[in-house]
Parts: sequence; structure tokens; C-alpha cells
Amino acid sequence: MTTAIYAAGAVCWRVIDGRIHVLVVHRTVYGDVTIPKGKVDPGESLPRTAVREIAEETGLEVALGVPLGISRYPLPSGREKIVHYWAAEVSDKAVQRSTFKPNAEIAALEWVTIKRARTYLSYEPDVEILENFAKLVDQGVTSTFALLLVRHGKAVGRSGWKAEDAARPLVERGVQQAAAMVDTLTAWAPKRIVSSPAVRCVTTVAPLAAATGMTIKREEGISQDAWESGHDEVRRVVGKRVRAGKTTVLCGHGPVLPEMIREIALATGTPLGSYVTDAAGLEPGAFSVVHLSATNSGSGLIAIETHAPRA
Repeated sequence: MTTAIYAAGAVCWRVIDGRIHVLVVHRTVYGDVTIPKGKVDPGESLPRTAVREIAEETGLEVALGVPLGISRYPLPSGREKIVHYWAAEVSDKAVQRSTFKPNAEIAALEWVTIKRARTYLSYEPDVEILENFAKLVDQGVTSTFALLLVRHGKAVGRSGWKAEDAARPLVERGVQQAAAMVDTLTAWAPKRIVSSPAVRCVTTVAPLAAATGMTIKREEGISQDAWESGHDEVRRVVGKRVRAGKTTVLCGHGPVLPEMIREIALATGTPLGSYVTDAAGLEPGAFSVVHLSATNSGSGLIAIETHAPRA
């Protein structure tokens, strides 16, 4: 069986003269016009690949937004190429800081309207991804932020632990999971870290805090102890994050996560369904990214994606 080649990229967009424009790249060798993307490096996650490749190809530092789908197509070698795409809003500051220079791979960058891009892109799979982005534009939900719901890493079992439950530490695999998720979580450029005060939760987000310089806000209201005693404050904690409109990592416990995602749904007027509840069924060290509109708070959950542990 031939091994597939994985890649990732993004539809980078910004508003120019009141209209949404998307970024296309003119490739030097192929003489084509495409969406920025590139192959996964060994050991790299797909979200990290997308951010890295955009930086390398365009000089733009971006944070990922909503997932836009997956393209699959055969290569001349007979192998299949599978490309994951996200939307990525580009700030004026990122444009000003761009270090792009024409090179052996990319001859030029060009910002074009969606209408122009439809006929300009060289490949049909790129156009299909563009159409997925165009649907978000039509719905008025292009600007988004994310709540990243993290289940703590693998911890010492409850049955074999004699001290208080909140003091249970991560096992070695859990420590590895915590370190391994940093590169992926930072692809969405979180601005806050909120965690249950339990040792296993705080330790899970400690590497992220160290890498970003952010402080971990400990919230007793989403702890397992509070939830089991019926004194949790999930609605308050989650509601505050939804109202703030800033991409935030929320680290919690398996039994509490369904309530957390339920409160996100309720706060945004989203009908509860299996796609919502499934996103809370995380194994230790996994996380779900819940995408919300930054401008239309009642427009519901725009998208949910789930990422398995990387260790």
C-alpha cells in the first residue's frame, strides 16, 4: 500500500477597501497560482505545518481560524496527497512585518477578491477549499476566536492514589503529552490559559505557559472536586471566556468537559447535537478546538475540531 503524503495550508484573508481579499501565491517552478501550503515535517502536527509553511512561503505570521476541509488528489508518482486547510485572518501588523522576497519557490504574492480567485487558481481542489471559505463570508462569520478545551494528560490512577484527588500528578506519558501539545496549541495563538487548579491540569498546561510567557489562571469552578460536590461554576467560567472573545485554552477533567462544551453551546444559541457532545469525549492529552464568531455572538458554534494526543 502506497503511503500518502500529508500537507497543510490556509486561506489567508484580510479586508482591503471594505472587501475581503484572499492571498494567492505564484509559484516559480510550476508557473501556477495556488493557496499557500506545504508538506508536514517529521513529527510535526498539521496545524503547526500550516502556520510554518505560511510563514516560510509568504513571510506572514498568522494564527489559524476555522478548518476549511481536506483536499485529496493523486500525484504523478501514484501516491495520494492529502492537504488540510484552515482560514487565517491576516492583520495589518502581520502584513507590515512580512519578510517575503521572491525566491526559487515563490515568485510573487497577490491579494485578490474571492470572485477573482475562483478563476485565477490553477487547481480545482484549491477552488473547492476557497468555496468553503466563501460560505463563511456569506454567513458573516469570517472573524472568529477559539476556545481550546484540553483534557489533562495521563495521570496516576485514582484507585492507587492515597492523598487528595486534586494532588494526583501526571505519569511520564502525561508529561510527554503536555510537552507535545504546545506546538499544536500555539497554532491558534491563544491569549489566555485557564485551568482547573488540580495538579494534573496545571502541569498539563505548564509547558504552554512556559513557551508563551502567559500566566495560568486557576479556576476552582471547573475543578472535578467542585463538579462532584455540585458546587462547580462552569457556566460562569465558560460564559466569561465566550464574552471576552479571545482565544483561550481551558484545561479540565473528563467528567467536566461535557458540561463545559454544553455551556459554550448554550451561550451561543447552538442546538445540542452529537457533534457537540462528541467533542467532549476526549482521552487524556487530547483537545477540541471550538470556533466562535468574534462579531456575531448568537451565530452558534462555527466549527469544532478534535486533536488526538501526540505522545
